[in-house]
Amino acid sequence: MSDQRETDEQWMRLAFEQAAVAGACNEVPVGAIIVSQNKIIGSGYNAPISLHDPTAHAEIRAIRMACESIQNYRLPEDATLYVTLEPCTMCVGALVHARIHRVVFATTEPKAGSLVSARQLLNLGYFNHKFIYEYGCLQEECSTQLSEFFKKRREQKRLLRLQYSAQSSD
Repeated sequence: MSDQRETDEQWMRLAFEQAAVAGACNEVPVGAIIVSQNKIIGSGYNAPISLHDPTAHAEIRAIRMACESIQNYRLPEDATLYVTLEPCTMCVGALVHARIHRVVFATTEPKAGSLVSARQLLNLGYFNHKFIYEYGCLQEECSTQLSEFFKKRREQKRLLRLQYSAQSSD
């Protein structure tokens, strides 16, 4: 295993831990960290439900923390975002504006992913900044974390429907 891959996995494990916090809060388990000069400068987990904020994605929260910590709206030239799920359109836009250098994501998002899946925004050519991205780092673990969360959520909804129909028939 290359040194870079080993380093990426180390940081992605911390993003995975952030995702676990989101899942424990009944949010979609997505976690993110931003690293510069081998230090975490920002971290975040999904919290749109609990914060009543549709923009409270893990990436956005990590960008906000990182920019606050460095007192600049643009990230350092070496900044890398590690995130457990492919960023959506909103998050890609924020990453462009923040001037991220590199993005490493674990698993693709077929419905809303905006780097390789549903859209390939950076290939459109009209952005004033582009970043390097790669995916697949800890893909299996992060994909399983998401799958288990949605499996549990579907089961909870099924039980609620059963409970509701039992009450309705009384």
